[in-house]
Amino acid sequence: MTVGEMLVATVPMARTLNLEFLETTAERAVVRLPDQAEYHNHVGGPHAGAMFTLAESASGAIVIAAFGDQMSRAVPLAVKAEIGYKKLAMGEVTATATLGRPIAEVVAQLDAGERPEFPVAIEIRRADGAVTGEMTVVWTLRPNG
Repeated sequence: MTVGEMLVATVPMARTLNLEFLETTAERAVVRLPDQAEYHNHVGGPHAGAMFTLAESASGAIVIAAFGDQMSRAVPLAVKAEIGYKKLAMGEVTATATLGRPIAEVVAQLDAGERPEFPVAIEIRRADGAVTGEMTVVWTLRPNG
């Protein structure tokens, strides 16, 4: 099962919004929100809440892809998120997430008995390539036990 398939199977909001996980690697995650009238806002584009969920889902996908081998000893948790809406989003939108710290550095903190935090940066784009939003989610790996 791919990271995207696992998230669709286990995260109800990913299924509800019909998110499409296009790429999920430790270097980058790309997730698309199809244009769906039932999730539009008052101006006919995707609702801000749907775009937040899209971006947060992309961040979760890259975290699982990058740190999936650590899941037996730590749980990934979102600590905080900040989003900025830059331009009007219309039609389908795509979120691209990238890690803000090297994987080895985060794992080294976990190995040292610490609870590492690391940012994930996400860009949300329209089909024409225009950036409609930017989000940062800070994640942690909470050690088990």
